[in-house]
Amino acid sequence: MADIRVYRAGPADLAAILPLVREFCAADGHEYDEPRVSRALGPLLDGDAHGQVWLVGAAAGYAVVTWGWSLESGGREALLDEIYVRERGHGAGAALLERVLAAAAQAGAAVMFLETEAHNDRVRGFYARHGFTADDSVWMSRALD
Repeated sequence: MADIRVYRAGPADLAAILPLVREFCAADGHEYDEPRVSRALGPLLDGDAHGQVWLVGAAAGYAVVTWGWSLESGGREALLDEIYVRERGHGAGAALLERVLAAAAQAGAAVMFLETEAHNDRVRGFYARHGFTADDSVWMSRALD
């Protein structure tokens, strides 16, 4: 995995990230709204206050990590909001995930959370191979707008 370049994305990388997000949304069955995605990426690309965006190679994949805060975690925690690589099985996803985990720890996060679609056994296997375990809690959500 040493030859796979993983680097922190900045504002100049927005045009390279958007097609990857579009592909991720299509693959995962989510709506893609480019203005909304661009607005959400802006602060993440500008600094560390809300999280980080990472890229693999020449726009071969990306990951988005956002910060949260929890008493249970003892402070800062990280959420792996999205991770996507175009070509699977070549180590890019593993290299990206390992870099993201290291960066979150360096930024002071005590734990990394993520969610997967209930039907996606393949991706849960990938995360299990990298030390993630299923929690007993169930996430719930409500739109606030």
